[in-house]
Amino acid sequence: MTTSYAGDRTTGFASPASDVIEGPIDLSEVLSLSKPNRYPVRVSGTSFSSRCVMNGDVLIADTAGVPASGQLVIASASGQIILAELRNDHGRWLLISGNGSSQPLYVDPARDVEIWGTVTALVRTEV
Repeated sequence: MTTSYAGDRTTGFASPASDVIEGPIDLSEVLSLSKPNRYPVRVSGTSFSSRCVMNGDVLIADTAGVPASGQLVIASASGQIILAELRNDHGRWLLISGNGSSQPLYVDPARDVEIWGTVTALVRTEV
């Protein structure tokens, strides 16, 4: 026998907060995963722990997202997929690593450095 919690059905006394309990949360809907340009990407590493992105987190990448300076992006650099902070440097996009271990890279498709998607959300499966 399985049971599930439905916030609107309780035993005992009625909760004074029963009028503000919301129904089930559909993460696919909240994160707009039905859009063809949204993809979940699992993080491997801790280079962006200063921005609260931890190893094992799931980022939602939007391949149709509009890049903005300071935003995290999923990028491709010489065939390797990386997480980077995007910065605008006098009209050119620059990819900055989270731990400063590598040189910043200018986004340049001719040199195989491209933005794949902007990060729109973070899902943490363990707390």
